[in-house]
Amino acid sequence: MSLVIAPVAQACEDATRVRLTEPVAFSAQQLAEFRALPPLRVVAVNAPPMARYDEDHHTYSGVAIDVLCFIAQELGLHYDILPERNITVADKIAMVQSGRADLFLPLSLTPERAAGGVFTQPYYDSYYAVIARKGRRLAVTSLADLSRLRVGVVKGVAFESVLRNIVPATRLIAYDLTSSDGLFRALQEGEIDVAVFNRNIFTEKRFQHDYFNLEVVHTIHEFPRGYRFYLSPSPAHQRLAAAFDRYLAVMDVSRSVAEHEDGERILIDRYVAERSQRLLLQAGLAAAALLALIFFIFTRRYRRLARQLAGRNRQVEAQQRELQTAYQTLERQSQKDGLTQLANRVHFDQVLAHEHARQQRSHLPLSLLIADVDHFKCVNDHYGHLVGDDYLRAVARVMAASVSRASDLVARFGGEEFACLLPGTAAADAQLLAQRIVDAVDALDLPNALAGTGRLTISIGLVTLVAPGMTVHELVDQADAQLYAAKHAGRHCIRSVELGLDATQTVGG
Repeated sequence: MSLVIAPVAQACEDATRVRLTEPVAFSAQQLAEFRALPPLRVVAVNAPPMARYDEDHHTYSGVAIDVLCFIAQELGLHYDILPERNITVADKIAMVQSGRADLFLPLSLTPERAAGGVFTQPYYDSYYAVIARKGRRLAVTSLADLSRLRVGVVKGVAFESVLRNIVPATRLIAYDLTSSDGLFRALQEGEIDVAVFNRNIFTEKRFQHDYFNLEVVHTIHEFPRGYRFYLSPSPAHQRLAAAFDRYLAVMDVSRSVAEHEDGERILIDRYVAERSQRLLLQAGLAAAALLALIFFIFTRRYRRLARQLAGRNRQVEAQQRELQTAYQTLERQSQKDGLTQLANRVHFDQVLAHEHARQQRSHLPLSLLIADVDHFKCVNDHYGHLVGDDYLRAVARVMAASVSRASDLVARFGGEEFACLLPGTAAADAQLLAQRIVDAVDALDLPNALAGTGRLTISIGLVTLVAPGMTVHELVDQADAQLYAAKHAGRHCIRSVELGLDATQTVGG
């Protein structure tokens, strides 16, 4: 049976959350070919933070939408996102494979899907999680532990084939549903012991549907899911996928990820506000009922109802405490970079503004260094992006181990760039710390065959502000300028400047 869906055009307004670490160029003829393509018919699934569907406005937002908007603007493409309907993921994949739709987002790679369409490179990594009812105390520390449990999964997801190699067929139940709610109801009612589901999407659903009696008991890190765009297998779309890959290879989506993962916290705020309004209404009604009971019900009946009301209040208070704990957890997570576990750019900018304002009052020195991994593109090109991610995590550990004070802050600045904020640190001490970082990265002895040195190295730009009068943006620009000077000097070195009362600059190697 064919599926006919009327498209809804969606304005591309969120491309500013994406940036390129280096430019991507196409010939005039290539751009003309892309612009001549008919509008892409896009199908999507409601999978925050990659794609979140707004039922009131029939629009999508998320990391995948930001990336698609950016590339579409760059190439002059037009697209229409088909509105959400009760259609399974398998049906939407079939629409792309048969040419009734042009592009699917977001989707993870499997050999079966790759045989019927064209995948781009990934733009977002996520993990599956094992979810159980609270209080079960299930000992799940690896996938092998699932073989003795009744396991539920949504039919058609990429991870289903992995589970079929681990869990006996009699214990694995695949739910053929257009949504995951039936899977979680089965878990709550004891039909299955655990559910395997995308961790990020479950976090949001937990607050949307009051799944507070469910919790994540294990995160499956050994099978990360790289989410990609999936296009129908025409020659034009093969060329278009190759163009997408050129952008994805040099694309920084950290701001988009921070924006849309923070959306989960906004959802919780809205949930708490709505719950508080309901509680106020319930409290008012309970107070009125209580006054009526004083006049019309015997003392014994009044006491019994009072005990029931106290029990309900304790339940409400327990839910409020749990919501507050979840909010605080998400608050901490929103300040971290998902790959390196360092502070992310948003949190770093907030702390930098605070420390800069304090420096303007106290006149104590404030040092800022920006480090960039040399020839990092060579690592990705030669060894692959997974090795590149391992290298970034190793450099992040070096940066974190190099600082010792609680007031210092190390962050992933973007892509392969890192930043270190050193309040109250003079230029000489900051220079010593920068040299320790350079030496420690050398000591990692990570190979980089395409680089001139043959191993991974780092360049650092350092600025120390010892007098007021300079803005935050100017301070960052000075550090960037010193990093550029280090790159221009051949990389694998440090360039620094000290900004004093007389506005003179002392540059060091």
